[in-house]
Amino acid sequence: MLIWLKAFLLIGASISFALGITLPLMRFESFYVFSTDASLIEVVVSLWDGGDGALAVLVALVSVVFPLVKILLVAAEEIAGSQPARPDALARLLPALSKWSMMDVLLVAIVIFATKTSGLAEAFTQPGLWFYAGSSLAVAALSALGRRGGIQKT
Repeated sequence: MLIWLKAFLLIGASISFALGITLPLMRFESFYVFSTDASLIEVVVSLWDGGDGALAVLVALVSVVFPLVKILLVAAEEIAGSQPARPDALARLLPALSKWSMMDVLLVAIVIFATKTSGLAEAFTQPGLWFYAGSSLAVAALSALGRRGGIQKT
C-alpha cells in the first residue's frame, strides 16, 4: 500500500511541477483595464531579456533547478532504497535541498501581498502557483514517507 502512495506522490509531484512552472502564477490588474499574467518560465526569460542576468539565474536555480533536482533525488532515493546498499550522497543532499523547497512559494505570496497592499494593482493567484505549491508539498510528503518507510536493518 505504501509503495502505491509513494508512486502516486512522485507522479503527482512531477506533473504538478511541470504545470507549476509553465502555467501563470499570478495575474496583476491595474486600473481595471490592464492585466498581466506571468508563469515562472516567463519571469525568468523576462528577467534575462531585461538585462538582469544574475537575478534570472538566481530565480531559475531556486525556483526551477533545485525543485527539479529534489524530485529526481527523491525518485533516486526510492529506487536505491530497494537495494541493499543505499548511497550516502543521497542521504546528505536531500536535507540540504529540503531547506529551499517552499522558499519561492513564500516569495510569490509576499509579492502578491505587497502588490495588494500598495494600491497600485490588484494581484490574483493563478493555477500555476497552486500546482507549484502542490508539487512542493508532494515532494515533502514523499521525503517524509521515504524516511519512515525505508529498509529496516535487522
